[in-house]
Amino acid sequence: MLSNKEILCPHNLLDYSAKKKGVRAAIVNAGKPLAMLSVQDAVNEKLIEPVFIGDKKEIIKCAEDLTFDISQYEIIDEPVENNTAPIAAKLASEDKVRIIVKGHIHTDILMKEVLKRDYGLIGKTRLSHIWHLTINKDDKPLIITDGALNVLPNMKTKLHILRNVVDFSKRIGIEKPKVAILSATEEVIESVPSSMEAAELTKLAKFENIKADVFGPLAFDNCISKKSAAIKGIKNNVAGDADVLLVPSVETGNSLVKMMIYFCGACAAGVVVGGKVPIVITSRSDEAQARLASIAAAVVALD
Repeated sequence: MLSNKEILCPHNLLDYSAKKKGVRAAIVNAGKPLAMLSVQDAVNEKLIEPVFIGDKKEIIKCAEDLTFDISQYEIIDEPVENNTAPIAAKLASEDKVRIIVKGHIHTDILMKEVLKRDYGLIGKTRLSHIWHLTINKDDKPLIITDGALNVLPNMKTKLHILRNVVDFSKRIGIEKPKVAILSATEEVIESVPSSMEAAELTKLAKFENIKADVFGPLAFDNCISKKSAAIKGIKNNVAGDADVLLVPSVETGNSLVKMMIYFCGACAAGVVVGGKVPIVITSRSDEAQARLASIAAAVVALD
């Protein structure tokens, strides 16, 4: 049942990110093969100018093994993993890098540092995570949020998540994204709290004049299948044609994304948005092409 399909970075992310070439990016605790390979790919695509942070000897050795010439790029020597995150956060706070890319470091260590108010990387907008998913290189993407950062977002947080994903969608050419608020049902049922919250968020999006078609609750099949939506008599612009799935919890989003990766061979580009700089948070098990796609998504997310 598991897919053995080759994962490929989608053309649309590379095309849109190519408009902002050579962005300085902090690579946090660099020096491991997979992280370095994705950076090499991003450099080859002229997307970033990396600033390597980590054990200098390991970084140079890894680059040599990959035949990756890094002689022109800055290396900040810091052999202790936990000390690499503060360096990256400080560089971002001083406008010396515009993207932070997670290397071989635990996500909680990196995010704990980035979230410190002293660095000024967090503004009035709540941070949220966006997954950009494609099966083939030229597919229309499916965007899922938030499947990595906000565990059980309240209504105020969901509004931030919605604004962030609408902004990102427009940056990849979706001028008026169709956002489905996911639940287990298309009915508003008191015993299913996510359905009630979806209905409330739909109303709130209209009140806040969000520039998107927002509708919920919708079960998954009604989000992506016009046939299913028609059978159930659901008539609106979003049903069966969603660009974005806004999920009720991190477990829902994470499970959907991992299912698409492992069962369908999807390329999942993940990026944290809403702060001063986009942050690329990849899993240590992610393929190099998915990591490249995540870096491209971060470049797209830049102002």
